[in-house]
Amino acid sequence: MSLTSDHAVESAAAPTGEASEIAGRSLTQIAWGRLRRDKVALVSITVLVVIVFVALLAPLITRIVGVDPTTLNSKTVDNSGGLPIGNLGGISLDHPLGVEPGTGRDLFARLLYGSRISLLIAISATTITVVLGVTVGIIAGYSRGWLDAALGRLMDVILAFPLILILLALSNVLTQRLQDAFHIGELFARILYLILVLSFFGWPYLARIVRGQVLSLREREFVESAVSMGAGTPRILFREILPNLWAPILVYSTLLLPTFIAAEATLSFLGVGLVPPTPSWGAMLADSVAYFHVDPAFLFIPGTYLFFVVLAFNLLGDSVRDALDPRAGRG
Repeated sequence: MSLTSDHAVESAAAPTGEASEIAGRSLTQIAWGRLRRDKVALVSITVLVVIVFVALLAPLITRIVGVDPTTLNSKTVDNSGGLPIGNLGGISLDHPLGVEPGTGRDLFARLLYGSRISLLIAISATTITVVLGVTVGIIAGYSRGWLDAALGRLMDVILAFPLILILLALSNVLTQRLQDAFHIGELFARILYLILVLSFFGWPYLARIVRGQVLSLREREFVESAVSMGAGTPRILFREILPNLWAPILVYSTLLLPTFIAAEATLSFLGVGLVPPTPSWGAMLADSVAYFHVDPAFLFIPGTYLFFVVLAFNLLGDSVRDALDPRAGRG
């Protein structure tokens, strides 16, 4: 082959190599690259993975340690005031985090089982909230006229309700109705009640965010092209518009999870959540108030655990928001 031919081959191959080096990346790849370089995000993900993993394996872990969340143990508390025997709330090899005053129940086991219920309520309520909020928000933002106005007024009405007062007033009534309707026990009825109430009053916030995004997306060229090609409304909403909403949906979901975890703890603290002896972070905090002066570890241990869980979710939400921000530096 001549020198001219060799040069031509090399020239033809050069653009291909350069093109492979500067190949573009999708938004998902860019966001994941930013998250992997974010130390706060990595620490938050690690903490949350450990918490979820420990919660799922709570029965196995407590069996290995030899503790139980509901068993009363009078040998670990004194007979005078029911305070834990020993220092720091009765911390020992048999009870790694101490015991509850009065009952002697193991605090480590109750924290693990309480995390199972709290995460179940928060994840379920977040899933329902996201599905309802995204669906209503997309329909309201894309439609015009009376449907958009009706959905907007529905959001305003739900947001106007005093949530805490309703939860306090209707807790026992609605729980009993759920028991009669679905023939379930009180524990499952209360869990279902918390999930339904939190998601029912939570979706309008997401729906408003999604509606605002859809109002601008519906005027974009790709939507007009889909309309001109005869695409149906469901396809336009969920195949054209929805993929462009994942960034705000993911950010809101990561921030909604800790909100619902804290809400469940607050409701249990107020006495309208789960009932004893079912373990709950909020119920443990409520019980610890009476013993704060004589056994501060009973308040400090579950309070610190809840603090780190909520903080990890909030930090992860901030990191996801920054990673998905197109105005941030290139990843």
